[in-house]
Amino acid sequence: MPDNKEEKISLDIILDKPLLPLRDVVVYPHMVIPLFVGREKSKIALEEAMAHEKKILLSSQKRSDIDDPDFKDINTVGTLANILQLVTLPDGTVKLLVEGESRVDLLEIRSNDYFTADYCILSENYNEGDKEIKALRRTLLSQVESYVRITKKVPAEVVNTLTNIKEPGRLVDTIVAHMSLKLEEKQKVLELINVKERLEHVVALVDVEIDMVEMEQKVRGRVKDQMEKSQKEYYLNEQMKAIQKELGDMDSASNELDDLENKIKKSGMSEEATKKANAELKKLQMMSPMSAEATVVRNYLDALIDAPWKKKTKAKIKLDKAEQILEEDHYGLKSVKERITEYLAVQQRTKKLKGPILCLVGPPGVGKTSLGSSIARATGRKFIRMSLGGVRDEAEIRGHRRTYIGAMPGKIIQNLSKAGVRNPLFLLDEVDKMSMDFRGDPSSALLEVLDPEQNSTFNDHYLEVDFDLSDVMFVCTANTTLNIPPP
Repeated sequence: MPDNKEEKISLDIILDKPLLPLRDVVVYPHMVIPLFVGREKSKIALEEAMAHEKKILLSSQKRSDIDDPDFKDINTVGTLANILQLVTLPDGTVKLLVEGESRVDLLEIRSNDYFTADYCILSENYNEGDKEIKALRRTLLSQVESYVRITKKVPAEVVNTLTNIKEPGRLVDTIVAHMSLKLEEKQKVLELINVKERLEHVVALVDVEIDMVEMEQKVRGRVKDQMEKSQKEYYLNEQMKAIQKELGDMDSASNELDDLENKIKKSGMSEEATKKANAELKKLQMMSPMSAEATVVRNYLDALIDAPWKKKTKAKIKLDKAEQILEEDHYGLKSVKERITEYLAVQQRTKKLKGPILCLVGPPGVGKTSLGSSIARATGRKFIRMSLGGVRDEAEIRGHRRTYIGAMPGKIIQNLSKAGVRNPLFLLDEVDKMSMDFRGDPSSALLEVLDPEQNSTFNDHYLEVDFDLSDVMFVCTANTTLNIPPP
């Protein structure tokens, strides 16, 4: 409350006037508003007021959640109001129509059967010729016009009504009554007796409200654009489904897309591969199932799903069992068997596959390929054989890029998909028979496959995502080391 309030107080003090505490509402002078009364104390106060002069004091509660307020819970600046109409509804609630008359200072509040208060009128004193008040009034009206223009909460007709109000104090009260402000802000405006201070305060309030409304509209506009985009996509998808249904291929296409989505979730792909697969699936949903591009995308998704991303066999190395299997499958070859046993012993000790790659060198028919099969059996791995004899195209190892017609993954990924596990024994047969031409050097591409520092992120040109080959045990065979290119 302003310090100079005493200068504005009328000398007349009226005693024991009925008081009606209000929740969530502040009534200003000259304001006509309906109120609903349900508390017994308030009903008795209304009866007393109707019996004498039909005037009642109105003051808002400091906290609206208190059902039975004490005199300390009621603000000490309120409004003296005239009761214009009073109606008792069937449920016992009293509806009344009141009109604010003037601001009052509640000097002492008492509570018996109902609230009463001693009060005095708070008068407004201002100089009508004050240029600053005129300027503030004009600024406020301009702001209100902007506020009404950008928000739909206040009817446009209110601006015409406000323009006709000459008293600046009444103008401010009418504007605040129409704005969506917090109860504390409305009460603060009621307590400002000095008209100039009230004008300045409300000018600042309206300015803040305009900024808030503009920000809300920007946020709402962004949300609306996003929703419209989503709704447009949904509408177009539904329209496409309807067209496909008319063409008779909707049911099978829908089932196929659902199956692909489920397979992608269950495949255990890496995060990169899952993101790529979902993007391609979304693209496939927008295509006609009979188009050539849809076939390319579907084949790509099948290749991604078929690759063994997480499935493994339980590979265990037991040296005595390995020696037994090597003896059963091959007679002689003592030094070769010893070297293989040493190689497996190191792996058992380190529990890692990182290390040198075994290359079995010898003339045709001595049992190099069958030794590879025995190693696979001894370690509990699936056996894959890939012949490199006559291979001269790098794409045989890395795969073809999807821009080419008939593109497919390289033999490495194809054989792993066929085996269905990510940790088989992979026998690269006849590595000395590879050659090179204008299509590339497959032996250089093979370096990425065999190098344990690189093969954890092997990138097949067709898949376009990294695949981990670090769990694969590679074994090579050759007839001679002379034709094997050095690293």
